[in-house]
Amino acid sequence: MDRSRRSRPPATLASLAAELGVSRTTVSNAYNRPDQLSPQLRSRVMEAARRLGYPGPDPVARSLRTRKAGAIGLLLGEHVSYAFRDPAAVAFLEGLTLECDQAKVGLLLVPADTDSDDATSVAAAAVDGFVAYSMSDDDPYLATALARPVPAVVCDQPFTAGVDVVGVDDHAAAREVADHLTGLSHRRIGVVCMRLGRDRNDGPADLTRQEAARHHVQRHRLAGIREGFVAAGVSWDRVPVVERFDHTMEAGASAAAEVLAADPGVTAVVATSDVLALGVIAELTRRRQRVPEDVSVTGFDGIRAAVDAGVTTVVQPFLDKGRHAGKLLLDPARRSQGRRMVLPTTFLPGPTTAPPRY
Repeated sequence: MDRSRRSRPPATLASLAAELGVSRTTVSNAYNRPDQLSPQLRSRVMEAARRLGYPGPDPVARSLRTRKAGAIGLLLGEHVSYAFRDPAAVAFLEGLTLECDQAKVGLLLVPADTDSDDATSVAAAAVDGFVAYSMSDDDPYLATALARPVPAVVCDQPFTAGVDVVGVDDHAAAREVADHLTGLSHRRIGVVCMRLGRDRNDGPADLTRQEAARHHVQRHRLAGIREGFVAAGVSWDRVPVVERFDHTMEAGASAAAEVLAADPGVTAVVATSDVLALGVIAELTRRRQRVPEDVSVTGFDGIRAAVDAGVTTVVQPFLDKGRHAGKLLLDPARRSQGRRMVLPTTFLPGPTTAPPRY
């Protein structure tokens, strides 16, 4: 390397401006507000910056000056890895990142530890706002985020006064599932549901626990299913409802085994997610029980794997959820809060349900 270049002091915004004979504001605009410059002038500034080795404005100094971090935080009630392995979360994340790309802001995945109440990571996150994805109403990470003086949008749950929420009508959609099964004459059913609270409960969930669920989505789905079957004359206290803390196919399979142990004569198993439903089908297949000839199975969400497998399910627009959550948070004209955006769902019957054999 040339000795003179090696000894040359690093270029700064001021030295670049002096080299070009323009103001420091002009150089700053080339990076931060390119629409304020002609394409020719911006190109001249960027070419000189490359030639002189100017790396651009210091992002830390800029954030201190503008009080903007240039990023939003995605808050999960799970470890960060959940955003990359759960099909619904992956689709939601895609929609949210599309809006971030359009707004030219970054996305920070804020880690949460389900075994700890230490929300330091949320309090210290350098973000301009939060999107909270499907959290319980007593989650300390969510409480910390909402206490910060930055905007927030909640996706799915919980419904919080004064906070924008994007979701679907889980109660009505689950009622459609129940009405479908009762219309096929099913009366002996079992239910496999996702976690109802932050405490680990892998086992039966009685009515008291169902109604006190801190995860609103699961509470509403169970209420919709119960409403439909009670309307058809089914006594809900005789319906085995099994909860699983982990959201995996393996959890769905083990929950199905528990349902069948509680009532070997069930003719249908209702799962409150497609991932659990796929696990239920795997367990029934392992037992050499045919779907739907011996046991019908339903899911909820409309993830690709379930739709491809023909699972009777409710399809919800995860990608649109992410996009709308991003739009609400990033809207430059954002004024009001406490808005609730309810997106449509579609009931999708498939070959995993049929009338029971008597």
